[in-house]
Amino acid sequence: MENQTVNEGKTIAIISYITFIGTIVAYFMNNTKKNTFASFHIRQMIGLALLGLINQYAITAINGTIGLIIAVALFVLWIIGIIGAFKGEEKAVPVIGDQFQEWFKNV
Repeated sequence: MENQTVNEGKTIAIISYITFIGTIVAYFMNNTKKNTFASFHIRQMIGLALLGLINQYAITAINGTIGLIIAVALFVLWIIGIIGAFKGEEKAVPVIGDQFQEWFKNV
């Protein structure tokens, strides 16, 4: 990826990882210019946030211990994603990151 594209989109990419509201703000910040680096990280965070919401409902439906394990796994994936944004890398989160890119390709 071109260095200028990364530098222009880095702030938006980092904002996208700061809560779900940050993801929404980053989406609208990126809406006019469409920086590919920022879009990549916004798609990653949308996927992680949706999995987190699903997990919240799953905790009440199934065992809380399983929900806690999933929550810790999602937190680890979030850490991997935000570190990638800080480093300027377009590295998908393990296991499901490529699916996020496919599912949310219109973002």
